Amino acid sequence: MHLRHLVVVAFAVVLSACASWDAEARVSPVPVPQEMRSSQFHVEVNGKPVDVAHAAASYDYVSVESSGPVTISITASEGGFWDRGVDVQPWRLGIRPERKGNTIEFKLKDAAKISISRPGDFLNHAHMLFVFVTRPVAVPSKAAMAQPGFHMIAPGMHKENLNPKSGETYYLAPGAVIVGSLNLWKVQNVKVLGQGVIVYNGPQNPADDDGWMQKENWHCIGALEAHHVEIHGVTCLVRSRTWSVQMKDSSDFVYDDLRVIGGNPGNANQDGMDWLGGGNTVVRDSFFRASDDVFAMQGNWDGYGHDAMVTPGHDVANITIEHSVLSTSVSNIVRAGWPTKTFSSHNFTLRDSDILHGGIGSCGPPFALFTFWGAKGAKGNHTGYTFENLWLDDWYSLFQMEQEQPGLDGFTFRNLWSLDQPPLVSSRLQGPVKDVHLENVKYGQATVNSDANLPARISGGAQEPTYSTGDKEVRAGFQFTPEVVQPGETVTFTADTAANPHARYTWLFGDGTTAVGQRVRHRFPDAKGSALDGTDANGSGRFRVLLHVEDKQGHQDWASQGVTVVSHWHDAGNLDPGIGSTAPGLEYHIYPGTWPEMPAFAKQAAMRNGIAANLADTDAGGFTRYAVAYDGFLEVPVEGGYSFHLLARDGARIILDGQVVAQTGPPFGEVCGSPVNAVRYALGTIGLRAGKHVLRIESLESISPAKPRLLWEGPGIRLAEIPASAFSHLNVAIVQARNTASISTAHP
Repeated sequence: MHLRHLVVVAFAVVLSACASWDAEARVSPVPVPQEMRSSQFHVEVNGKPVDVAHAAASYDYVSVESSGPVTISITASEGGFWDRGVDVQPWRLGIRPERKGNTIEFKLKDAAKISISRPGDFLNHAHMLFVFVTRPVAVPSKAAMAQPGFHMIAPGMHKENLNPKSGETYYLAPGAVIVGSLNLWKVQNVKVLGQGVIVYNGPQNPADDDGWMQKENWHCIGALEAHHVEIHGVTCLVRSRTWSVQMKDSSDFVYDDLRVIGGNPGNANQDGMDWLGGGNTVVRDSFFRASDDVFAMQGNWDGYGHDAMVTPGHDVANITIEHSVLSTSVSNIVRAGWPTKTFSSHNFTLRDSDILHGGIGSCGPPFALFTFWGAKGAKGNHTGYTFENLWLDDWYSLFQMEQEQPGLDGFTFRNLWSLDQPPLVSSRLQGPVKDVHLENVKYGQATVNSDANLPARISGGAQEPTYSTGDKEVRAGFQFTPEVVQPGETVTFTADTAANPHARYTWLFGDGTTAVGQRVRHRFPDAKGSALDGTDANGSGRFRVLLHVEDKQGHQDWASQGVTVVSHWHDAGNLDPGIGSTAPGLEYHIYPGTWPEMPAFAKQAAMRNGIAANLADTDAGGFTRYAVAYDGFLEVPVEGGYSFHLLARDGARIILDGQVVAQTGPPFGEVCGSPVNAVRYALGTIGLRAGKHVLRIESLESISPAKPRLLWEGPGIRLAEIPASAFSHLNVAIVQARNTASISTAHP
């Protein structure tokens, strides 16, 4: 049957199936053709099974409509899948599922687009499940379907491309799957509606980048000189190495409830949405999982040759992205510019959105929330970029901005809330960049107020950015007592009220519960943490506590603080003063070689030893490829639950009192010919009594010349580098001297 035929009977069957769903539950699952179903997860919504669809790479998804709250149950087919924990994002929703073996369960009070994986497991090989719960979507009336130019695509698989003509409307019924492309080629006044799916798996070279080409059937959605287009409710699944949604010299587009999920073996060259000239675009209430930049702007792109690169392009202007959820396995959330290119851009806004996973690594500059890469003779005026009301979960850096001439002017970062993780690398301004403003950019509870605090590097004549606390009407901040927390113990949380005594205070405790009020009391049920990754050995877990403050005028602010709950304490060591004492610094031992993973240090012979004041103070003696082990003690000032943040490129782990507290994931190589690895991040917790604790840090420097970094948080300590004064080691010289004196006394 030709896909453009109006199939009213099939559509009636879909409506009947949805209506037969439990009316009390008010849930309508979007059906998935058998050819697309996945067996990785079994999902139930309000006790009823729903179809799970395979998207791309190792990603699956579920889509349902619901007019009210839902309970979602997910069972992984792989045994022990959730043993390392469960990460439900966006974090600001405060979701912490209940786990029973291979099944997790949680409630959603409202419509949401969420990502479910295991803590820290969000790169290209991760097994991820995306869940889309939306409000019921209105279906076209019979009168609308009877209009000329209306096409209804029935449920089922359709191996054909969509090529609308000007003035036409396409409705993709729930369960309709187009295996091909949506081509918007020199058309206008086109609408594509419904809850259908476009699966794109094209002929692109999986080992190279030819996905940039502007030609039909080359993207999930491709547009050339198209204008006044609306796309609502469509899901794009992109399995080949190509740009997902590409618009060339096109304008006046509206994307609403668009879902783009892309993954390919090369983990590259698969942008979420690109503008090559044009603009006047609104993207709202959408979801993107990309394998490159989520959004990118260029004046043109006609190849990688020199002549193509230096040819001036058309302006890009007036783009608004809002109320969306954004994720990538590599690269930037937003990128504009490219070396040697000439074009101008104006009025870009990204607001009220969640940044789940910012790409890690670098292609030239490090990846960031926003990168402008105007190097090697790039030209153009770029003005009026605004990033506001953004929640940052896993991310790499805030911005990387470089331009040669004339420059960048007017960039505002307002109300950016990092909910748990610090930046992994520095931000940067280089060249003629001016009027960059940071208003209420927060890491946890602290507002960024300086280059050093960001951190940021300013060079090449760039103007210093300005820093401010932003909105004076509403400020979020809080304290809690006691600072030493155990399961079941009452903790009092008190919000700061000086600036906003009449605001509404909403608390999310990271254990799935909430409270309202300026001062509230709470008991944490266990020591497993928000991600259910607390371990029996360490006996502690970190809960991500969030405070949302909002007044009647809509001004808002957020604050976050990790609370480590302890069920098992690690006692400090008792050093016998008659046997030994300590001296400042850590002992280190260098083991030359290119180690793919941590060696069995006890079986290796160290080629160099020394004492380092801190982790950056090691002298490798000319060795450039080696493993290093640091040994000594960590002085814990007061008893409490401590969080340790570990950053390393080639791999590192921290061991306290014989327990592995944090270990970075496998090395993840940077791209674009870079020979080094990206910075990996790990977070771990442990309950420590006051005093000296046996410390060991193991690290690799196999291809990346960079030392690990170790930060901590604890009672009275906000996130900071561990000071050198906290490190010590056994003073062997004193021990030997005392032993010698003891022998002399015993044998005169």
